[in-house]
Amino acid sequence: MNRINYQRELEKLLERLEQEKETGKEVPSLFLHSCCAPCSSYVLEYLCAVFRITVFYFNPNISESEEYGKRVREQKRLIEAYNREGRGYPISVTEGDYDPDLFYRAAAGYEDCPEGGERCFRCFELRLRKTAERAKVEGYDYFGTTLTISPLKNAEKINEIGGRLAQEYGVLWLASDFKKKNGYKRSVELSAQYELYRQDYCGCAFSRAQRERAKISVAEKENIGYTANNRDKQTG
Repeated sequence: MNRINYQRELEKLLERLEQEKETGKEVPSLFLHSCCAPCSSYVLEYLCAVFRITVFYFNPNISESEEYGKRVREQKRLIEAYNREGRGYPISVTEGDYDPDLFYRAAAGYEDCPEGGERCFRCFELRLRKTAERAKVEGYDYFGTTLTISPLKNAEKINEIGGRLAQEYGVLWLASDFKKKNGYKRSVELSAQYELYRQDYCGCAFSRAQRERAKISVAEKENIGYTANNRDKQTG
């Protein structure tokens, strides 16, 4: 089965919307779920000239309230900066409820799944379902997410979930694979330009624990290498 090139599909849509705008058609609205400021940086730059965007910050997967607060402040700071600069249509932002129990209930039974597996898929659906629901109620033309910019996220699965929810709620899904066309690289550049806080784990307690284990493993390997080199020097 041929895999869908979601970036190409997005480019076709944007081209069509640009043409429609030239004929005087109303600018479409986009309810865009954002996982964090760094991931949204390129996506907002890319889309704000075509859509009237409301960023939906809904991430109950972030286990610690202090971490959540830090990330949401960075999201708002970036949007304020973009609006001051007049990069495109003004960008709005709204927060969903911060309730980590929502995530823990969704992840129940999948706590030990490796990062990128079924637990993550259930987390994607939790956040995208709320995005689709709000988009429907508030009358947006499209809903989408910044999640596909990450090289560590399964863009095919994210688009599969988004497409299914689009049919369920009757709102158009903005298919994407934002990491393509150097999208992820550009997000890193923008993060440096705006001095954004870039977290080193997705947000949940499970991803944080995996990240900490990886750090320990690297440190142990480096220590073993240092000890071996030092022993060779002493015996050489």
